[in-house]
Amino acid sequence: METILILSRTRPVVRSVDIATELGFKKPSVSVAMKNLREKNHITVTKEGFIYLTDSGKEIAEMIYERHELLTAWLIRLGVDEAIAAEDACRIEHDISKESFEAIKRYVSGLE
Repeated sequence: METILILSRTRPVVRSVDIATELGFKKPSVSVAMKNLREKNHITVTKEGFIYLTDSGKEIAEMIYERHELLTAWLIRLGVDEAIAAEDACRIEHDISKESFEAIKRYVSGLE
């Protein structure tokens, strides 16, 4: 969902092939993921194959993206290489509790 959000900001439409290319995944893997997201009502897919986030999907994607951006910036500020910080933030953003993320967010905000 985060990738759909990011791509939708720079493209008029998002398709499975765009997501596969962006993430370096094979199209069948993306198709399975899109099916799961569609079943959970996080996305809609038009007959032309255009993918759109639903309100719930957009809410989740924006939350994940905020986590990714903040965690990446924080790790870089701590001296972690930018590429490694982005990779680590991607792993952390999906597993960190809301409570821990909010504490980090408050801490980082206090540093600015």
